[in-house]
Amino acid sequence: MTNQTESIVGRGNKDGAMLFRKWFQELTDFAEAGTPGAYVFVMGSLTELLRTFDFPIVFPEINSLQTAVRRAADDYLNEAEDYGYSPDICGYVKADVTTQLRKGKLPMGRIPKPGVAVYTNACNTYIKWAEIWERMHGIDSFCLDVPGTRYEGGATWHGDPVFENDRKFVEAQLRELIPVCEKASGKKFDIDRLRETMRHANTMSRAWKRIIELNQATPSLFNALSDGTIFLGVANGLRGTEAGAQYFEDLVEEMEYKAANGIGTLTDEQYRLVFVGVPCYPIFRRFTELFTDWGGTFVNSTYLWFASGGSNIGYEYDLDNPIESLAEGLLINVRDAMDSMFFPTEMLSNMIDDFQVDGVVYHPIKSCRTTSTGMADNRRALMEKRDVPSLFIESDMMDKRVVSEAQMKNRVDAFFEGLASRKSKVAV
Repeated sequence: MTNQTESIVGRGNKDGAMLFRKWFQELTDFAEAGTPGAYVFVMGSLTELLRTFDFPIVFPEINSLQTAVRRAADDYLNEAEDYGYSPDICGYVKADVTTQLRKGKLPMGRIPKPGVAVYTNACNTYIKWAEIWERMHGIDSFCLDVPGTRYEGGATWHGDPVFENDRKFVEAQLRELIPVCEKASGKKFDIDRLRETMRHANTMSRAWKRIIELNQATPSLFNALSDGTIFLGVANGLRGTEAGAQYFEDLVEEMEYKAANGIGTLTDEQYRLVFVGVPCYPIFRRFTELFTDWGGTFVNSTYLWFASGGSNIGYEYDLDNPIESLAEGLLINVRDAMDSMFFPTEMLSNMIDDFQVDGVVYHPIKSCRTTSTGMADNRRALMEKRDVPSLFIESDMMDKRVVSEAQMKNRVDAFFEGLASRKSKVAV
C-alpha cells in the first residue's frame, strides 16, 4: 500500500467520526453555558437559515439513535415508558423525552435545552414531538407545511404553475419564520450570512450527489449502511458550515481515488444490494455483518436520501435570490425525501440498473410508521416491475426488545443462498 493510499483511503470515516465528536462537544459546551438551541429534524432542517442567528443546532433524531448505537437505548426507553409513553410510539421520541427529563444528558455528552423548534410536515411524528417541547419548555415552535408529490411520478418543476404556487407558499412561511428566530435568538437577520451558509451548503450538496454516483463503481467504494451513516452525521450536523463543505470535498477526492485504483469497501464483493428503510441500530455492527459476511455490500439506500433531507439530489441555491431559492430548495429537497419513502418504486428500479444491483433489502421497523407503512406494497410493486430478489426483515431502530438477531440471521442466510443459486444458474 502506497503512502498516498494510506493517507486517503479511510479518511472519510476517520474525519467524519472526529467532526461528529467535535460537534457534540460544542453542543455540550453550549449546554453547560446555558445557551438554548434550535431543535430541528433531518428532513428540512433549515440549518442554513438558523446558523445566521448563531443557534446551536440540535438534531433529536441523531441524538436518539446514538443511544442505540452506544447500547444505552433500553434505559432511555424504559424511563420514558415509566413516565407514561406507550411502547408503540416512535423510539426516537421516547429516548428524547428521557433526555429532556435528564436535562439534556446523553451517553456522549449533553445537549442544550430548546429555545425554538423548527420542523416540517415530512414526518407526522415531528408535529407531535415538537408539542412535547412546547409543554416541557414553553418554547415557540414553527411548522413548515411543505407540499409533497400528489401522486407517483407527479412531481412538478419550473414552468409548471403548481410548482410555482408551492414555492411561493413555502417562501411565505420562511418570511414568517425569520421574526420567530429573531425573537428567540435576540439577533437580527443577516442576509449576507445566509448567503455564506448557503454557499457552503451548495458545496456539500454538489459533493454528496457526486459521492453517491461514484458508488456505481465496481467494486463499490463505500457501504451505504455503515459508512453512509457516518457521512449522514456530517451532512446534517455540519450543513452550512465551511468544515462540512470541506469534509465532503475531501470525501469526493477519496472516492475518486478509490474508483481510479479499484479499491472497494470489501476485499471480495459478491453481491450488490440496496437498502430500504432505517438501519437496526441496537445491533448496528452485527446487523451490517449479517450481509458483509456473505460478501454483500449496500451500494445505495433510501436512507441516504430521506435522512439527508433530500440534499443528495445536488440542488444548489441561487445566492443572488437567497430567500426565494431557500424556499425552492426546501420544497424540492423535502419533497424528494418524502418521495423516497412514499413513492420509491421508480427510483429503486433505476438504482437496479445504475448500480448493478443483485438484491433489495426492505427493513420495516416497529418504531417508525412513516418509513415502514406501505413498504410491503412498495416491495410488491417493485417485484412486478423488475426481476430482482428481495428480502423483507423486521426489527427496530431503537428497541432491542423486538430485535431477534438469530431470526434475522436465518432469513438473511436464506436470502443469500437464493442469490448464490440464482447467480450459479446465470453462469451456466
